[in-house]
Amino acid sequence: MINLILLFPLAACLILFIFKKNFLNNLLVCTYAVIHFLVSAALCCDVDFLPMIKPFRFFAADDTSRVFLMVMSIVFLAVAVYNIGYLKTEKSLTRKLRHYTYMLLFFVFSMTGAILSSNLGISWVFIEGTTLASAYLIYFHKTKHSIEAAWKYVFICSIGIALAFVGIILLTVATGDVNTLFYNDLYANAASFNHFWLKLSFVFILFGIGTKMGLAPVHFWLPDAHAEAPSPVSALLSAALLNSAFLMILNVFRVMVFAECDTYARIMLLVMGFLSLFVTAVFVYHINNYKRMLAYSSIENMGILAIGTALGGIGALAAIIHMIGHSLIKASFFLTSGNILERYGTKKIKSITGLLKTDRKTGWLWIISFLGIAAFPPSVLFISEFLMVKTLFLKKYYILCILFLLLLTIVLYGLGKAVIKMAFSAPKEDNVQNISTEKFSLTMYIPQMIMLTIAFIIGIYMPFGFVELIINAIRGF
Repeated sequence: MINLILLFPLAACLILFIFKKNFLNNLLVCTYAVIHFLVSAALCCDVDFLPMIKPFRFFAADDTSRVFLMVMSIVFLAVAVYNIGYLKTEKSLTRKLRHYTYMLLFFVFSMTGAILSSNLGISWVFIEGTTLASAYLIYFHKTKHSIEAAWKYVFICSIGIALAFVGIILLTVATGDVNTLFYNDLYANAASFNHFWLKLSFVFILFGIGTKMGLAPVHFWLPDAHAEAPSPVSALLSAALLNSAFLMILNVFRVMVFAECDTYARIMLLVMGFLSLFVTAVFVYHINNYKRMLAYSSIENMGILAIGTALGGIGALAAIIHMIGHSLIKASFFLTSGNILERYGTKKIKSITGLLKTDRKTGWLWIISFLGIAAFPPSVLFISEFLMVKTLFLKKYYILCILFLLLLTIVLYGLGKAVIKMAFSAPKEDNVQNISTEKFSLTMYIPQMIMLTIAFIIGIYMPFGFVELIINAIRGF
């Protein structure tokens, strides 16, 4: 099954290259999305419907990667369905749309490889692959701002990947005679590693891969890239790419835990986590671009994941729950922002008025997405943030607990102010004539509805199998 989801996108790109038919763009993406979802669900349920094929040695689905793979599959399926309506509104040339499909398939392939890799070195290769694929997708509209965002993304992430490579080299020094980068071997032999080199390697890997994850202070590419990429790509960047990098950091962090160097690692994660919250709280008030606003929200939520991981125990459980909720809700948020952009033709917050009157479905999706990301009950993010506050309080980190709540409140106010103004303000007469009255396909609404429904349902009731999957994912933290 792992072979299937790794080989299918390469075969799909070859088919598209040979036949060059327009209908293949959506067909191949949707087919891959369905296959990806079915395989991910089967892996989560320990069902193998292709038992005769042995997986590649460098790829495996462990308890942690299954959760990340399933989340990515749901988001990718939603993006694939949304893409059907989105490409109909796209006025680009046929060749340009074909290149978009190539890179979208390769982007998902790279993220899948990064998630399923059982070897640190291979994970690094696939994380680098995500940079190459998504750079073109960010540059897709070929405007002055998009090329600037793409170059910034490639430049900063390449530096981050280089730092991570140095960290991997230092990790091999720390391992001594254990000449392997397979995660299971690293976990089994972690107790014998040299602590000095191991700590130094974690610094480089955290800052290097933290660049891809969007953690401050190495987050600078993220607001520009998310703002300029097509909305389906922005959804994948925020709800899948950042998670792929987070998983790699988690795997290295687990090595630190087994080597009994976790106190050092937890402090670093806490610092970068709170710095990410602080950066978002500062910049969210000075943004006049709603896609950049959502990008800063992603930085905030990556900081929350880092904090939860650092706390361990219930905090780590909360981090995985938060990752799931954030992916579903933020993907919905970005896809809905695509509707707004198609309707109004601008990304400026001050130019968006009367959203509920202009497009009622988009307006309510925009509001509900905000309520979800702001952790209003019954959003699943309310549970994850409540558990983190509880953990901070029980560990007697009272100052950090107050700071956590304060920064979240500031960010909430900044996001709410923009969302409420866009949705509920009266339409401006001078803007009405510029608003598109084109009727959107239902595929541009249904994916968001489904993802938001899932995020709110699991905020009320978590099935036993779902809870067991999350608990298994955090073992070792």
